Amino acid sequence: MKKVEAIIKPFKLDDVKEALQEVGVQGLSVTEVKGFGRQKGHTELYRGAEYVVDFLPKVKIEMVLPDDLVEVAVDAIISAARTEKIGDGKIFILPVEQAIRIRTGETGDDAV
Repeated sequence: MKKVEAIIKPFKLDDVKEALQEVGVQGLSVTEVKGFGRQKGHTELYRGAEYVVDFLPKVKIEMVLPDDLVEVAVDAIISAARTEKIGDGKIFILPVEQAIRIRTGETGDDAV
C-alpha cells in the first residue's frame, strides 16, 4: 500500500476528483492548505495599501491505495491538474505499513 499526497490548485479539485473516480479510487481526503514553492507568492492591493501574499491557497488530496492502483491514480492526477503554468503542484508517494478499518477490523488492502 502507498499513501499518495497531491497538492494542487484549488480550482482543479473537481477535475482531479472525477479523474480519480474514473480510474477506481474509492476514497480520499481533502484539506485546504497554504504554501509556496517556486511561485513565491504575489503582491496585492487592498484599500490602497500594497501587501505581499507569501502563502498561496492550495488543496491537499490524500489517499491510501493498493500498489497496483498507484500509477494510474498518479497519471490521473497529473492529467487533470496540469495547467502547464507555475504552481501546478506536487505529488508525494509514501509507503504505508498497515491500514485498519475501525468499524470491521479489516486490515491491509481490505481496509482501504
